[in-house]
Amino acid sequence: MTDLSRRKLVKTGLAATAGIAGLGAAARAAQSFGLVPPDHGGIWGLGETATYASQRLLTRHSLAREFPRSRISARPLANEMPPPSEAFTKLEAGGFADWRLAVDGMVDRPGAFSLVQLKSYPSRSQITQLACEEGWSYIAEWIGVPLSHLLEVAGIRPEARYVVYSSIDPTWWDSIDMADALHPQTLLVHGINGGGLPVGNGGPLRMRVPRQLGYKSVKFITRLTVTDSLKGFGKGLGSSAAETGYAWYVGI
Repeated sequence: MTDLSRRKLVKTGLAATAGIAGLGAAARAAQSFGLVPPDHGGIWGLGETATYASQRLLTRHSLAREFPRSRISARPLANEMPPPSEAFTKLEAGGFADWRLAVDGMVDRPGAFSLVQLKSYPSRSQITQLACEEGWSYIAEWIGVPLSHLLEVAGIRPEARYVVYSSIDPTWWDSIDMADALHPQTLLVHGINGGGLPVGNGGPLRMRVPRQLGYKSVKFITRLTVTDSLKGFGKGLGSSAAETGYAWYVGI
């Protein structure tokens, strides 16, 4: 090894060490603010923690970009999918009259909400981009009930820290912290582009979290659980996506 390559190696090692030390300091600061994500363990844990904590401290109230109607993407929209199960197909055949969204956990008024009930609540329309981690994206008008309103109806308790949401397919679930759960752009979507929400796009009801990548916007939502800890859900990493190697927090 030449002196030049040896010096380069030493400099690279020092830089890496400094980076790790910086991440360690950021992680300790995050701990002091209570901003440690559920998937903070493992090789990427320090980076996940630093990313989540910095985003929350700097952009807690920021808004995802909203677009003019002229920017809505032409159909077909990406990532459409067929009905997920026989039980779903039966509900669809009945016009989703028997579809219910269960709300439980740290709420004073748990219950099961029909689509008719949800559509009777104040709705919000937003034209935002859904961006996938695989590289594709599209812009659509999303219409739905602000999650914050439903949580208010259910009587969310002050100690709540997360909302866990599950699809009719029990293997597909995710969660968000209260900053996103109470954010005005986080919607329980029942419509798209001026009409109803097609099954292919997650109908009759999907979560829409426009400040995070697309896989946080889980389709076919049937349950919300309000909690102060994610340790009792799955492997404790905060989502089924995190259990397969994706990040729990994917702010954009």
